[in-house]
Amino acid sequence: MSSTNKSSPARNESGGDGDGDIAVDLFPFLRVYKDGRIKKFVRHATVPASPVERSPSGVVTKDVVAVHDETGVSVRLFLPVDAAVAAVAAGRRLPLVVYVHGGAFCSGSASAPPFHRYAESLAARAAAVVVSVDYRLAPEHPMPAGYDDAWAALRWAASSRHSDPWVSNYADTACVFLAGESAGANIVHNVALRAAAAAAAGEDDDDGGGGIDIEGIILLQPCFWGTERLPCERPAAWRRAAPPMFLPERLDALWPFATAGAAGNGDPRIDPPAEAVASLPCRRALVSVATEDVLRGRGRRYAAALMRGGAWGGEATLVESGGEDHCFHLSPRPNPNAAALMDHVAEFIAKGNTSTSSPMAKRRRRRRRCTLHGAGAEKTTSMHALRGQTAPKVQHAGSGIMANKADKYVVRSCL
Repeated sequence: MSSTNKSSPARNESGGDGDGDIAVDLFPFLRVYKDGRIKKFVRHATVPASPVERSPSGVVTKDVVAVHDETGVSVRLFLPVDAAVAAVAAGRRLPLVVYVHGGAFCSGSASAPPFHRYAESLAARAAAVVVSVDYRLAPEHPMPAGYDDAWAALRWAASSRHSDPWVSNYADTACVFLAGESAGANIVHNVALRAAAAAAAGEDDDDGGGGIDIEGIILLQPCFWGTERLPCERPAAWRRAAPPMFLPERLDALWPFATAGAAGNGDPRIDPPAEAVASLPCRRALVSVATEDVLRGRGRRYAAALMRGGAWGGEATLVESGGEDHCFHLSPRPNPNAAALMDHVAEFIAKGNTSTSSPMAKRRRRRRRCTLHGAGAEKTTSMHALRGQTAPKVQHAGSGIMANKADKYVVRSCL
């Protein structure tokens, strides 16, 4: 693990790899053996923060320790210097993005190379102040500890009475985004629901303005699951010779493990019902799926719940990356699909940078719009084209363009 203060198991010896010795198999993250040993396969190095020297992309970083007394959660801040200076000179502020890393609820940290690298790129490309949450990990800290930490970090970041100068001087706390991949995307969804519940109860409102104002959520290959297999989760749907990164049998064990046995896969936190999705407090949502990811059906179903029937009332965007598996965008290797996904995320955030608008204008619900993206093309569709579907129908064939005229949308695959 990359952060020993979050996860330091007393017993983490190697050996005993026989299948008969395994009690819980969450490879490629960890295995729990019947004698209580835990073997972790993901051990990230640590990237130090750099509050003075800029990265090659022009971003400075710093750690803020214990932003919440009860949880002890820490965050890492990412500030794009030139964009921040230019915004202040123009009388504006930068969007504020609270980023929650992935890692199956049990690995990773804000300082781990893949997550530090992505948050830094996000700050540079989106011209945003990024707050990366260093939340506690299972099994030492079972869920909902991660939810509690991310909620505390969001409240700290979005507070209008802020003590950190990077946030208070450069971030627009009226233009807040929640972003995460995989388990982090699951945390984003559940924290957004907590924000809605808090606002409805009149909580967490330090200025009397109605709670935390979330402009949008960004779910990259979100980790949702359930008690029954979707068609794409069965081996017959796997198009590659090698199995997907996550095997369904291992995903069956993930949420019970992450909650220390307190919840199963029917839990609405891992299998969100349509009514929960419809209650999201944000105005916009971007959902990304990868066509070789075993979790893709869950992401598509989540996006379809946003698009269906008008109950939510926001603007939903679904981005599909063809030929890619889970969390492909975190690889350090150059990848046109990862670059295209980052372009969509940056554009999504840029549309919310409306700090010159009046508070009332910012709180008006935008006209409902559903957009599906592939590489190099997008088309806005009317709601009646998707109403009633369980998920958007997207077909891929080589590098060609497949159109479904009956459903009135066109998607170009990122192949």
